[in-house]
Amino acid sequence: MTSRRTVLGIATTLASTLALNSLLGRNTAAEAVSKGASTVSDSTPDIIFHNGQITTLDRRNPVASAVAIKDGRFLAVGAAPEILALAGSGTQLINLQRKRVLPGLFDNHTHVVRGGLNYNLELRWDGVRSLADALDMLKRQVAITPAPQWVRVVGGFTEHQFVEKRLPTLAEINAIAPDTPVFLLHLYDRALLNGAALRAVGYTRDTPEPPGGQITRDANGNPTGLLLAKPNAMILYATLAKGPKLPFEYQVNSTRHFMRELNRLGVTGVIDAGGGFQNYPDDYAVIQKLADDGQITVRIAYNLFTQKPKQEKEDFLKWTSSVKYKQGNDYFRHNGAGEMLVYSAADFEDFRVERPDMPSQMEGELEEVVRVLAQNKWPWRLHATYDETITRALDVFEKVNQDIPLQGINWFFDHAETISDKSIDRIAALGGGIAVQHRMAYQGEYFVERYGARAAEATPPVKRILEKGVKVSAGTDATRVASYNPWVSLAWMVTGKTLGGLNLYPPHNLLDRETALRLWTENVAWFSNEEGQRGRIEPSQFADLIVPNKDYFTIPEDEISFLTSDLTVVGGRIVYGAGEFAPLDDNPLPPALPDWSPTRTFKGYGAWGEPDGAGRNSLAPVRRQAAATCGCASGCGLHGHDHARAWASSVPTSDLKGFFGALGCSCWAV
Repeated sequence: MTSRRTVLGIATTLASTLALNSLLGRNTAAEAVSKGASTVSDSTPDIIFHNGQITTLDRRNPVASAVAIKDGRFLAVGAAPEILALAGSGTQLINLQRKRVLPGLFDNHTHVVRGGLNYNLELRWDGVRSLADALDMLKRQVAITPAPQWVRVVGGFTEHQFVEKRLPTLAEINAIAPDTPVFLLHLYDRALLNGAALRAVGYTRDTPEPPGGQITRDANGNPTGLLLAKPNAMILYATLAKGPKLPFEYQVNSTRHFMRELNRLGVTGVIDAGGGFQNYPDDYAVIQKLADDGQITVRIAYNLFTQKPKQEKEDFLKWTSSVKYKQGNDYFRHNGAGEMLVYSAADFEDFRVERPDMPSQMEGELEEVVRVLAQNKWPWRLHATYDETITRALDVFEKVNQDIPLQGINWFFDHAETISDKSIDRIAALGGGIAVQHRMAYQGEYFVERYGARAAEATPPVKRILEKGVKVSAGTDATRVASYNPWVSLAWMVTGKTLGGLNLYPPHNLLDRETALRLWTENVAWFSNEEGQRGRIEPSQFADLIVPNKDYFTIPEDEISFLTSDLTVVGGRIVYGAGEFAPLDDNPLPPALPDWSPTRTFKGYGAWGEPDGAGRNSLAPVRRQAAATCGCASGCGLHGHDHARAWASSVPTSDLKGFFGALGCSCWAV
């Protein structure tokens, strides 16, 4: 059998390495490497990656061509001859083929624990660029989903990503699925339920209106199938929770497949922000089993999210007495409280409706919880969309700080789309941070419609936060209000564009690619209290790295969101390999369960499992914006609605019997 050391020319022969060792001398090599950022021990590496273009983000040693790894951490980083000189007879050698290497991506806010429990149940429209393709996926999934199971499309997309610029109608969904329940969640603003789903959840004309939400009804008072979050998403949470769940062993399988999808996109770590209807410790049993079995391939630091309105203090009193901060290990451990601390302080981010005013009891309830957390030195995160909410929360934090100093407790706000300069300064004075996510890439059009383009120019003001020296990092808030794809977030920060192609931010508010990358790597470490442990490729840090399928630093900006990883390494283990690196993959998975799971067919983002089928219009930037913005009544027989390229071409148009006329090209008839 061909060994991993030699397959496809990726591995280097041991003989050449030993010759190099003899030439340089092991001590000389170690001494040469020790002149870099850190002194390297003389331990023999477990694995060496060499012949790469490695962006380390270590300012003292920004570029390297090789890394040595020992016991899950970087042992040495430097030039290939020096690093290869450290190899021993048992060292695995991987040739990176001159490809770009980056630190592993680290999502500052996601819901991977909840997402993993349900991943195999969900038909993902993340990244699908055509509603027609999305509806075809729905039709095919309905055909194979057995009763009493539902077909669920649970967030991760926006109607603006579709060429058609709209959601499906209830009539379209009911025509596709007259008997199979279909639940379709769009962001956290609405859900569409077909007739079968309404019957499954028991919503009738006699169902009372839920607090904070709306069941839309026809003239006879019967539910139509449209649920609206006004002003919060509890009706959406509660309705989805009525659906069937997977058995435990299937949830284990589902979580592994979700982590595999994250690895495919270059994610090596996340901070899990809890979630509604995600109870601790019951709903953490699956991820705990995977941790115990050594099957976690995405490092997880988790925050605890209160589940009981008006009983939040009791939740945190119980948890702070039973859970030790940072308990766990480098792959799965506790990270504090939030993002929900008290329900009265949660300003849901539905920009289709007016900003909600937090109730008068917010400050009192929040203070009780924050005092419990501060006394126990637990960091916290607080969901806050609007500066009005942030201002009131800061009043509470400053009051607590007078009695219990908050310095050294890595607390922070999440989201902060409309945060003011004054609030940023107050956060800086208290030693807090701001975790931003790319929700505006999905909702920018709604924000502009309500507040105007000028108000949207810095939402959130990442450049300003950086200038003021406040701790800031980036993430997704996946899996419902945005996709888990990190490259969409990176593209949003670099280009300022929504998924629908709207330019939100002026050039002076955009980030360069390295700064954006740092927000996704080294900057996140403060938010998990792991500074110096992760986020850069340098000695002693966690050996997490990725090899994108194209060079992040040189591809056109509009291609950033289409990147994937060809090689993902977590703790020195190759947890994902594709293309040339596929034979090195050390993370084989059983098929997705159940056998009718959408994951088996469509896989994940952009329906990449069917590159010539459901994903054919979604996996590459084929001038989709030009086609999407075409305003003509009908497409050209040759080019469809992608007229821009045709108009810019020089072709013979006078010969009506020529090539273009024969194929029905009408681009030059306008």
